Amino acid sequence: MTDQVAAPAGAVPIAEAMLVVGIGASAGGLEPISELLASVPAASGMAFVVVQHLDPRDKGMLPELLQRVTPMRVMEIAEGMAIEPDCVYVIPPNKVLGLARGVLTLATPGDAPGRRLPIDRFFTALALECRERAIGVVLSGMGGDGSLGLAAIKDKGGLTLAQTPASARFDTMPRNAIDSGAADIVALPRDMPAQILASWRAPALGLTGEALTRQRADLQEMFDLLLKKMGANFSGYKLNTVLRRVERRMKLRQLRGIDEYVAFMRENPAEIELLFKELLIGVTQFFRDPAVWEDLRQNALPQLLAAHPQGLALKAWVPACSTGEEAYTLAIVFSEVLAQLPANVEAQYSLQIFATDLDPDAIDRARRGRFGREIEHDLSPERLQRYFVADEKGYRIRKEVRNTIIFAQQNMISDPPFTKVDLLCCRNLLIYFSARLQEQLVPMFHYAINPGGLLILGSADTPGRYSDLFAPLPGCGQIYRRLDSPIQMVTHYFPTRVGSVSPSNPSQTRTLSMSCNIQAQVEQHLLRKHTPAAVLVNAQGDILYIHGRTGTYLEPAAGKANWNIHAMAREGLAIELDNLMGRAMREPGPIAVRGLALTDGDGPPLAVDITAEMMAEGQGLDGNILVTFTAAPLPPPRRRGRSSNPRVLELEQQLLQARQAIQAVRDEMLHSREELKAANEELQSTNEELQSANEELTTSKEEMQSLNEELYTVNAELQSKVDDLSLVNGDMKILLNSTDIATVFLDGELRIRRYTNQAKQIYKLIPSDLNRPLTDIVTELDYPGLERDAREVLRTLVFCERQIPTRGGGWFKVRIMPYRTVDNVIDGLVVTFVDVTEFKQMEARMHAVQDGVKAP
Repeated sequence: MTDQVAAPAGAVPIAEAMLVVGIGASAGGLEPISELLASVPAASGMAFVVVQHLDPRDKGMLPELLQRVTPMRVMEIAEGMAIEPDCVYVIPPNKVLGLARGVLTLATPGDAPGRRLPIDRFFTALALECRERAIGVVLSGMGGDGSLGLAAIKDKGGLTLAQTPASARFDTMPRNAIDSGAADIVALPRDMPAQILASWRAPALGLTGEALTRQRADLQEMFDLLLKKMGANFSGYKLNTVLRRVERRMKLRQLRGIDEYVAFMRENPAEIELLFKELLIGVTQFFRDPAVWEDLRQNALPQLLAAHPQGLALKAWVPACSTGEEAYTLAIVFSEVLAQLPANVEAQYSLQIFATDLDPDAIDRARRGRFGREIEHDLSPERLQRYFVADEKGYRIRKEVRNTIIFAQQNMISDPPFTKVDLLCCRNLLIYFSARLQEQLVPMFHYAINPGGLLILGSADTPGRYSDLFAPLPGCGQIYRRLDSPIQMVTHYFPTRVGSVSPSNPSQTRTLSMSCNIQAQVEQHLLRKHTPAAVLVNAQGDILYIHGRTGTYLEPAAGKANWNIHAMAREGLAIELDNLMGRAMREPGPIAVRGLALTDGDGPPLAVDITAEMMAEGQGLDGNILVTFTAAPLPPPRRRGRSSNPRVLELEQQLLQARQAIQAVRDEMLHSREELKAANEELQSTNEELQSANEELTTSKEEMQSLNEELYTVNAELQSKVDDLSLVNGDMKILLNSTDIATVFLDGELRIRRYTNQAKQIYKLIPSDLNRPLTDIVTELDYPGLERDAREVLRTLVFCERQIPTRGGGWFKVRIMPYRTVDNVIDGLVVTFVDVTEFKQMEARMHAVQDGVKAP
């Protein structure tokens, strides 16, 4: 999105005094764009660039339509057009807009890499060109275009705004910008110009030199508040980076000094979380700096795998992973490296990635693995098809890639690191840290990486003076190999959970002003006693500041808390107050209305004078209205006789009844409106929960289907193995029985494991005798030394063979052998019994014949 067409010769940078407001919109965008431009004050000094998704086949009518609502000059952009203040520039159809050296450049969609995301592309170029003078506005539209561009503007110190989703005809684009955390201000289009000018005209922080020394205690207290509430220590960040983020928040809050901002943080804990998010802003995308990932895929990772030909289970750590794009990119690259390995490589390689970040919201988004259509710009169609699943909301990372990553919240400054990792990817993070913290983290990285492992840094990051710990690999120059170093070079900095900033006592960092000056005390007393009650409100009536006791004129409205002066004004003041504020915004000078009758509860009636005055420019309160209240007792009314005309009496009675009926209807309408609003919010919440439950059920269904398929495959394999085993078992049984040799299989404890049918003629065996000792079974053999011989064979592994008589006059040759498994493990004995009775009888007859021959 940062590719720009070269600017014409002679182009000059945009004037420093001029704000450039980029307006991005799509479907339903004409109405909010017109509303915004119509609210721009005359001679504002701002330039507006409108980037809307247009039909390339239609003629561009947008400039003519916008010229009707604004006195500024509206023109369609031409190639090389310079930006001037108080002008509106509109993108032509079928073009992609860029910005370089102060002029606007055009490209055709077919040649532009950001053709599908023209708003993101221009916002990114605007951020690079104008930095803190860049303003990004996302209005009504479908899709996610604009969110990444707002994040780029915010990262460079600019201001970002999104339309209130409820006011947008199509709320997808502004809602995506809000949900991503890229929008500083969420407002109606007509209120945006005033808020932009108020933020820009806020005084700069300017903490340098003596000012920084004087307010160092305030900075320390700010760090303490962040550490206490968020558990994050930012004292090691570069001070200029921190101050730039703080200055943005101060301008948004229209505060003049850091002491006021720290006081505001103490009174509003939600601001601490917003500042925390501001300091953690992360601009990330898939395959950011493609040359680095290509070098990793083609050279570094293959070399690492080649160093372990026997296979390896790799581990990687990706600190500051933000929403997970970088971690998923590393997983994709590793998968592609494995696919490139030769087919004859039998070694097994795997990668387990630990991705961490300090922001819990970013970790939750990373865990979900869901991304919008904007990733189509960063990923090729082949990678999208292979590693993602498309749905109606965008893309979801495939399960096999997601399962290789473990996401966790971690503060790399204060939490112990992941150790024994083979890859550590820490890109574009060290530049935000102070030099002292960098010198602590780089040796810690060396400690965490295995010998020969890889360290991947960003384009602006280097190991610094630790060239003896890491050596750059040939190629892009951002991938380093860990070197072996003496033990004295190993880091002495090991993070622990205890922060390095100790919470300070506010009484120590901020001395209370307890002056005993008599003049100051008298002035304070006179201000409290004689100044009128007053409130400072914005153009919508929201109360910003209250001075004095205003309870006589204002009271909290029933129901949900509402700090709006129109809702809090007491009966009798609301209508006149509304008209008075409207006049004050149109007419110069203070506008007053006097003698309004007000009844304060049970007290006497009062005559109230109300004055409204628009605050002048240059006071830091531009666009706000100061409303003052002054009251005095009403003079007693003169008594007048009641009219005797029956017609007048009847009309008065009807008027009173009509007023009462109108008041009752008004109360019912207000009550019904609150109930309908609450019901609508509940229905929206229920709808979101149902959508979330439906997505979870769909995911669970897919997982169950996959698991069912896997189980089916495993079951089929097991059934095949069971059939093969049954067949082999039958063959073995038939083979043993066909040998006509009695055989008994024993385990190491001489318990019966298996036997053939012929063994039943020698031992009285039945099926329930399995696992019983063989010596417990009744036998016909006269062999009392069977157990002794069997244990001797187990001990020596030398077979034993004996001829044993039976009690019936028969003979058996008993052979005891070790049972050797296919794994060459001795797992019992095999005892065979061969009937040798005939041989013994023949031998006896031979001996008898020989003895008869010798006798004569």
